[in-house]
Amino acid sequence: MAASAFSNTLFSPISVPPKPKPVSLQPKFPLLKFPDTRSHPLSRKTSSLTTFCSSDAPQHDTPIELRYPAFPTVMDINQIRDILPHRFPFLLVDRVIEYNPGVSAVAIKNVTINDNFFPGHFPERPIMPGVLMVEAMAQVGGLVMLQPEVGGSRENFFFAGIDKVRFRKPVIAGDTLVMRMTLTKLQKRFGIAKMEGKAYVGGEVVCEGEFLMAMGSE
Repeated sequence: MAASAFSNTLFSPISVPPKPKPVSLQPKFPLLKFPDTRSHPLSRKTSSLTTFCSSDAPQHDTPIELRYPAFPTVMDINQIRDILPHRFPFLLVDRVIEYNPGVSAVAIKNVTINDNFFPGHFPERPIMPGVLMVEAMAQVGGLVMLQPEVGGSRENFFFAGIDKVRFRKPVIAGDTLVMRMTLTKLQKRFGIAKMEGKAYVGGEVVCEGEFLMAMGSE
């Protein structure tokens, strides 16, 4: 009996437990999605390698250093110095790129870290002072008005007032400030000119306002 029982046990089929059901690795809640800082315009800590070597970056046949034309030169710095009385460190116009005497002018100011106001405004975050942006725009207004055919005089030109000035965005080192000044009203009898001005960086308005200029004759 013992041998028979042992034999039946030895040769009886073995029951195999069923395989466990596969466990899903997908979470029951949606994954958090973080913004892609490579395409964020305010991300200044993004490395250029990540930005320009990404597979989703636009491809160009022309190298970036050849892709953007320079601003035209209608009036260079020497011609500007012949008109404006300002000198270092207060000459804030580098080039005129469009000019209609007595009507309007568009000029640029290249903002660099070497500008003398950056060490104090501010040491940890260099921002061009708003009052200097207004002064630069007024100087462009001077280029519009300080012409013999307009009746202006280099020896008798003053920034008389400002109104409705708004600062839209900060201007920092490395920016190119593009300023347009347009004459809206002229009273030759009193030597008063009213102008509208807008300043841009990268096509976006950073400053705008109305300007009052006082000028005299030779």
